[in-house]
Amino acid sequence: MKTLDLLNLCYIWCATYQRERKRWISSTNGSDTASVRVFYGYEEVPGADQKVFGGLVKLQDLQGTFANHVEQPNILYLISSALPYFPVRMAKMAKMAGAKLVLNQNGVAYPGWHGPRWEKANQPMQELTELADYVFYQSEFCKLAAETFVGEYSGKTEILYNAVDTEQFFPIPKKQEKEITLLLSGSHWSLYRPRSAIETLQKVRKVDKRVRLRIAGRFCWEKDADLAERQVRAFARRLGVEEFVEYTGPYTQQEAVPLLQNASILLHTKYNDPCPRLVLEAMACGLPVVYSGTGGLPELVGSEGGVGVPGPLDWQKDHPPESDALAEAVLQTISSLSDYAEAARQRAVRLFDKKKWLERHRAVFTACLSSPAQEQH
Repeated sequence: MKTLDLLNLCYIWCATYQRERKRWISSTNGSDTASVRVFYGYEEVPGADQKVFGGLVKLQDLQGTFANHVEQPNILYLISSALPYFPVRMAKMAKMAGAKLVLNQNGVAYPGWHGPRWEKANQPMQELTELADYVFYQSEFCKLAAETFVGEYSGKTEILYNAVDTEQFFPIPKKQEKEITLLLSGSHWSLYRPRSAIETLQKVRKVDKRVRLRIAGRFCWEKDADLAERQVRAFARRLGVEEFVEYTGPYTQQEAVPLLQNASILLHTKYNDPCPRLVLEAMACGLPVVYSGTGGLPELVGSEGGVGVPGPLDWQKDHPPESDALAEAVLQTISSLSDYAEAARQRAVRLFDKKKWLERHRAVFTACLSSPAQEQH
């Protein structure tokens, strides 16, 4: 860590200490334990009109029902992929004040994904897990990864998949499609993700000239996003498909709806993705998913919501899906596109609707508040 970064962290530590201490002392003295008062670790949760990614999107959903109580909270709710500064200090203060800690575990660091020092990256999650009153795992894969690299948790847990507002994300009528749009979306942390998609496009177009590719979201593997985009454009040019690839950049949750509604198939090339909300949003909009059949994706898509390309379970290195197999999966999906689209929508409504997800949170929050406080050491 650079000296300037370390000094900045020290400043944040000191500047926020008294604020957190006051928050949780206030919680002990004044909070009504009969009502659910959740704090998400942030002074402000971004709105749906702001560009956010990852775990913060879940907080946008939650705060619509459970407001972010920055004063006198009685539940601290943390998401492993969107932890605030100094989460362990925050959790210890909350527990000492008698508040409950609910942890949403949606991924851990492991060698193939994080690289060196993955153990250090997992240390806060290990401590938070030990402090937690309840743990939501976002998929069976998330639970397996957490137990492998963070440790088993002896308290109360459940698998609670990500959710989607199926009234906000819904299909729109489509005429006979003269063009078929593959959508690659999300935060792209590795170059292989757009490369795999572009290679797939090239191979699919040899069979079906209607197919185009739209790439949305952030390019994150370089500090300079423009440099990363130039790398992708150069690769598309080398493969002779540059004119068939469109780039739309980052987007808000509000912008996600038309982005998905105006595509035909979601192409999800990430290896070992734990439980991407994007996939559920796409399915709710009637998009079949062609994907790397690893991580938590098979649990989400099932056999009816799209076509997966099998891959090994490997914690030591990533295995990008083979473009030949992805192209075959895309062509299979196109051959029964309307059937896959209808099945994807039905699966999203039946299994992943936001209302059920919020009901489970309410039940868990209420149960936690009614249970005795854990002894703190």
